[in-house]
Formats: sequence, C-alpha cells, structure tokens
Amino acid sequence: MQKNINIKNKRARFEYELLDKYLAGIVLSGTEIKSIRYGRASITESFCEFNDRGELFIVNMQVDEYSHGSHYNHKPKAERKLLLNKRELKKLEREVKTSGLTIVPLNLFINDNGLAKINIALAKGKKLYDKRENIKDRDNKRNLDRIKKNFNN
Repeated sequence: MQKNINIKNKRARFEYELLDKYLAGIVLSGTEIKSIRYGRASITESFCEFNDRGELFIVNMQVDEYSHGSHYNHKPKAERKLLLNKRELKKLEREVKTSGLTIVPLNLFINDNGLAKINIALAKGKKLYDKRENIKDRDNKRNLDRIKKNFNN
C-alpha cells in the first residue's frame, strides 16, 4: 500500500480551460476505498454530471476490483456520488445549464483522515488553436530553461 495517493487527470488542463475549483468527497463502497488506497484508480476519461434530483455524480471513473475481494467486489466503472454543499451544487448546476460548461475531475487523493477526496473544476473546452498555443509555450519554456542551465555552467 502506498503512503500518499495522488491520482491526477493530466489531460484536463490540456483539454479544458479551468474556471473554478472545488473539493468534493466521494461516496464509495467497501472494496472501492481499499483499491484506491493501493493506487488502482484512473480519472483520465471521467467527467461529472447532474441527475434529475440535482445530485452530482462522477461518470467513467475507473476503480479496479480489489485483489483480495470476494464475490462482493464493486463494479469498476460505476457512477459515484460526489458530496458538496447545497449552494455549491446549485451554483455548479446553474453554470452547467446556462453556460454549457463542463465539470471535470483534476485529482483524486486520500486526506489525513483517510477519506477519499477529489478536486473538480468547472471548465470550458479549448479549441485546437488554444492547444497549439499551450504546446508552443511549453516548448519555449523548456528551451529557455535549457539555455539558462547551459549559461550558468
């Protein structure tokens, strides 16, 4: 078992422009938390959506089956409920419905109390030219760092 679990969604910052960030709890069954503590989860293809009662769920989050589990093991790609304050949920739901924004998970971690938490963000999809600009900026920064390193030596 790993000490500190921090499962990241690296594609979220590349695919989306992040507007607001929130910290949410996750409702998990017994073997799901054990599997997450071993680092056997993935949130790269996942997204969040509201149901008809105004509850927020994370969809497509992959939590592998627990290796020592019995026939009571969980489903790997089940929808999992996210826990937020009422006013945060209402604000997010209003933004998603009116502006056409998306809620994406950024990283999944276990806090000091041993509870699984997830950072989510209200995001707007990037266009292709925005992605190209990000790649160009990243390459320029890498080249600049390389030049600085050579200059200092």
